[in-house]
Amino acid sequence: MTIIDRAQFIRANTSLMAPPLVPEVQLYLAHEAVPLWQKTEEELEQLGLPPPFWAFAWAGGQALARHVLDHPHLVAGKRVIDLASGSGLVGIAAMKAGAARVLAADIDGFSVEAIAINAEINGVSLTVTNRDLLEQPADGCDVILVGDLFYEKGLATKVFAWLEDAEGRGITTLIGDPGRSYLPRDKLTKLGEYKVQVTRDLEDVEVKLTSVWRLSRYC
Repeated sequence: MTIIDRAQFIRANTSLMAPPLVPEVQLYLAHEAVPLWQKTEEELEQLGLPPPFWAFAWAGGQALARHVLDHPHLVAGKRVIDLASGSGLVGIAAMKAGAARVLAADIDGFSVEAIAINAEINGVSLTVTNRDLLEQPADGCDVILVGDLFYEKGLATKVFAWLEDAEGRGITTLIGDPGRSYLPRDKLTKLGEYKVQVTRDLEDVEVKLTSVWRLSRYC
């Protein structure tokens, strides 16, 4: 695999813009998914790479970021994990809302670089890791934020079990989700609902009705 300068690649192939629902935050985002996906594979000389999740402000992340900014008491003064952070949107919003510190976690190397760049642009400091936090129980945090991670059955099951364990040990967990198939809604309580503008390049509609949830037994 070819080694490339990820930071340079991100800046060269995306534009600085604000997600529609979160104008307080600026991110390096792509206008279209497929061309960037192809460009990434060409630059790395590797086929079959996952989509560039880091280059888009997904509906679940936008709703969760908006909810945190509008309800800063949820994170103010607290230690926060932004799981599968992608662009870093939710973690950046948490810092802007007064979090004591944020650990933004994503296993994608491009995402790790994008989070750092986006945090700097927004004048906040995050700790970034590429560790798979699901491999062990969550610790060292008061709040876990999860945006748009219930799109695949096996992953959704693993994530929800991890969140249940965390809630059972006193950690608040909040989920932003636009109606993905594997979100266990029967076990959740809706805290807020948002209409999120998205791109048809990624979704089947231009506006996704997106909700913020918490495990029902802890509400």
